[in-house]
Order: sequence, then structure tokens, then C-alpha cells
Amino acid sequence: MIKKVKFVSPILFLFIGISCSQNTTQPIILTTFEQQTFVAKVIRIIDGDTMEVLYEETPIKIRLAHIDCPEKRGKQPFGNQAKIALSDLCFGQNVTIYGENYDRYNRLIAVIVNENKQQVNQELVKQGMAWHFKKYSTNQTYHQLELEARKSRIGLWKDANPIAPWKWRKNNTL
Repeated sequence: MIKKVKFVSPILFLFIGISCSQNTTQPIILTTFEQQTFVAKVIRIIDGDTMEVLYEETPIKIRLAHIDCPEKRGKQPFGNQAKIALSDLCFGQNVTIYGENYDRYNRLIAVIVNENKQQVNQELVKQGMAWHFKKYSTNQTYHQLELEARKSRIGLWKDANPIAPWKWRKNNTL
């Protein structure tokens, strides 16, 4: 009996070269995008800090490194605006992706640079559409950008009492 596999995540592996012949078989070389830099087209914006890109006909889910945006699911204030901000910065563009590692959902954690040479992750913090995600990042640039956005009351910092996404998720069990 043959079982069908419904889905195998293309994020995990890229088959770089498989060559088979009657006399020789080369080993399969598996590559992840961890610690890799590559260019791909943004084909989908999932929420303020998650997108999908197309690389050599393979869709790859990307979670933006260093930041956490308000939740679109569960209707957290500014969740939809964060998604729109991310879309405005890079949807449909060929972006440069600086892969770092993978999260527990097999999304590539990465820094994205758009066609205007803007670092998208930082731009979202500058626009007040994201928190510096200090649980996973010690990068002081993001910390400083968040402080500046707070001081200027930009984006979500207009709210008198903005709730961090990690607290929102905990309280709203998404």
C-alpha cells in the first residue's frame, strides 16, 4: 500500500544536485537557508512580521528577525496596519534575505532588505509598527529605534497603553 505525503516543507531542504545513472550515483546534498544570503520575490504578506517569498520556484516562509508586530489574528490594535506597512515596504519586490536560523514552526528567521536598500525589519520599528523582540534579540539598533518611535508617538505608540504581542498572545490564546 502506498501512502501519499500531503506536504513536505520546502523550507527544510533544497535539493541542489541529484545525478543518477546506471554506473554512478552522487550523494544528495541538502542545504538550508540558515546563515545564507539570497534574493527572492515576496509573493505573500501573512502578517506584520511574516511573509512568503519565492526562491527558484520554491515558496519559503520568512519570520522577520529582531521584531514582533501586533497580531492580525485576534484583532490586536495595529495588527492590520503592521501587515499593510510590511506590504508597502516589500510586496512584489525582489528582496535580499539574510537567513539566520529557523523557528519552531520551520519559518526562516531573517533580515530583509528591499529594492530601496531599506532594512525592512528596522523600518517597521521606525514606523512604530513593531516592538524590538528582546527575548530573541540583543541588537541595540532595534532597541534605539523603538525608543525613538515611542518618544515620537509614532504608529502603535500613539496608543496610551499598547500591549506587546507576546502578552496579547498569552492573554488571547490565538
